[in-house]
Amino acid sequence: MKVKKAVIPAAGLGTRFLPATKAMAKEMLPIVDKPTIQFIVEEALKSGIEDILIVTGKAKRPIEDHFDSNVELETNLREKGKTELLKLVEETTDVNLHFIRQSHPKGLGHAVLQARAFVGNEPFVVMLGDDLMEDTIPLTKQLINDYERTHASTLAVMRVPHEDTSKYGIINPGEEVEKGLFNVKNFVEKPKPEEAPSDLAIIGRYLLTPEIFDVLENQEPGAGNEIQLTDAIDTLNKTQRVFAQEFTGKRYDVGDKFGFMKTSIEYGLTHPEVKENLKQYIIDLGAELAGEQKKVEKTAKKEEE
Repeated sequence: MKVKKAVIPAAGLGTRFLPATKAMAKEMLPIVDKPTIQFIVEEALKSGIEDILIVTGKAKRPIEDHFDSNVELETNLREKGKTELLKLVEETTDVNLHFIRQSHPKGLGHAVLQARAFVGNEPFVVMLGDDLMEDTIPLTKQLINDYERTHASTLAVMRVPHEDTSKYGIINPGEEVEKGLFNVKNFVEKPKPEEAPSDLAIIGRYLLTPEIFDVLENQEPGAGNEIQLTDAIDTLNKTQRVFAQEFTGKRYDVGDKFGFMKTSIEYGLTHPEVKENLKQYIIDLGAELAGEQKKVEKTAKKEEE
């Protein structure tokens, strides 16, 4: 069965970005000039996804507005002959999007469960907005390609520093059935480094079979007293195969301030409008910081003498 549906959970409170997210959806924070959630939607479309469900919460209405038509703005740009800007605006409206609200924030597993009626009895993709992926073939498409061979749930994983395993769901890998594609023995949600079965962490892309919904319906709360998707997948793995695909492309973590800043800089260095000025700014700033460091070292040396 063709994978043509994607679910994007976007109901989180975005507390790491307060006060900016007090009245603004975290997913609408821009990387230069593009909201983070638009990167996710674009990856889905490039992967052949036809229908997308965004699971929202309170203060998330701007997401719906962003992907809706703005007649007044479009008319203004058209009348002024600003065709390039008009094209950018219209790109966000030609998407088959659906929305549902998660009234109570009970965890990622609970957010995915809200998509049951939308998904029906089909395989589907879950795409998390904190992870922006870059590769020759979109990561979501890679998972779809795996599914077309295995007809099994497949998660994207990536190697992380061992001391960071407590930040992720971690897999206990079994046989490597193909290069980078592992059978999974079991999954552990945010283990302590000394208890982690590997350094392969689940990142924000999942291709799941619809049987996951029966598991989620009966899933007990786990870490953080929330319904964890990782726990449900571990249960699913007891009755049907679940694979993990190791991602070797570039992952941008925009879920915290420093990761967001790094992503903005790296994306800015490829943006046609700002890349040259940004590159020169970084060079000048580097020279300035190097000069300040030399002054500090010179002062310290004098004090030692």
